[in-house]
Amino acid sequence: MAYKMNQLLEAMMENGASDLHISAGRSPSLRVSGEIVSIEGPALTSEQTKAMVKALVPASHLPRFESDGSCDFAFTFREGVRLRVNAYRGQAGHGMVLRLLPSKMFTLEQLRLPPTIKDMLRRARGLILVTGPTGSGKSTTLASMINWINENEQGHIITIEDPIEYAHPHKNCLVTQREVGTDLSSFAEGLRSALRQDPDVILIGELRDLETIEAAITAAETGHLVLGTLHTSGAARTIDRIVDAFPDQSRGQIRDQLSTSLTAVISQSLLQTTDGKRVAAYEIMVCNDGVAAKIRDGKTFQLLTDIETGGALGMRTLDGDLLTLFFQGLISEQEVFNYCQSPSSMRVRMRGEATNR
Repeated sequence: MAYKMNQLLEAMMENGASDLHISAGRSPSLRVSGEIVSIEGPALTSEQTKAMVKALVPASHLPRFESDGSCDFAFTFREGVRLRVNAYRGQAGHGMVLRLLPSKMFTLEQLRLPPTIKDMLRRARGLILVTGPTGSGKSTTLASMINWINENEQGHIITIEDPIEYAHPHKNCLVTQREVGTDLSSFAEGLRSALRQDPDVILIGELRDLETIEAAITAAETGHLVLGTLHTSGAARTIDRIVDAFPDQSRGQIRDQLSTSLTAVISQSLLQTTDGKRVAAYEIMVCNDGVAAKIRDGKTFQLLTDIETGGALGMRTLDGDLLTLFFQGLISEQEVFNYCQSPSSMRVRMRGEATNR
């Protein structure tokens, strides 16, 4: 039996799947409500998966796939249906994971982000970082922020992505989208080029190396609003990850630069709701004077205290947000403990708040 990609994508739509897995030795599989479910049929052979990968990977990405053993790209299946793909080569043969991207932008309110985020997006300069593990919804959050700016502000937005996941039409802003591997060779090159294109807002899909991190901080310092992602969890770890990327002799200077250029760190996890959907839980740190001082002095281990007391500025801890979602009936107790940072403290808080309700 030969599986046809169009039929597999239609099955993905019909079953409400978030991902489609193509892997040798198993029939095509869907992730539905967080669980992997195989499509009925024979296991794919390595020859079949190789043919499917070669048929779908764009010609411009084949050299990277051959040299690196993997590549990322996005494509439109039909109107309003766009997918992000990671194609890879493994011990068993070729494979792919296709993720369905949301067909419409979420509002910041739908994402449960505080109103203070809009104030940050209105600023003429600064660095906003959205962090979290792969698959935590960072791209969706950033796309919603860019869309809000596009609808409510005026200026030039430049996005540098790998791959371009959400297409942003011109609205109130002029939008230029560039893709690593297709339009340019690296994030760092794209950022250098962007600074010569009269930007107001720059979105960097991933701060993945020292050169890109350094350029992003400089851009934020010199009068641009910069949004980017890191694969870190929590504000303190994000700051440490950035500082540790630099040589020892440069770390004091980078802490100083971060303390003045950083606007906020939004760290998120994507959870399964009680009705099988998804919802994001956040740790949000806003860079006020206290936070800036701790970043400058290298006391990131103390940042949680500032976050806990910064509710008026829109700050929140991950555990506090998990508790809110739990008492709203959106997530299960098990999901709380799957993601919370301090299980023992969480048990005490859950008992205490339940008693007070």
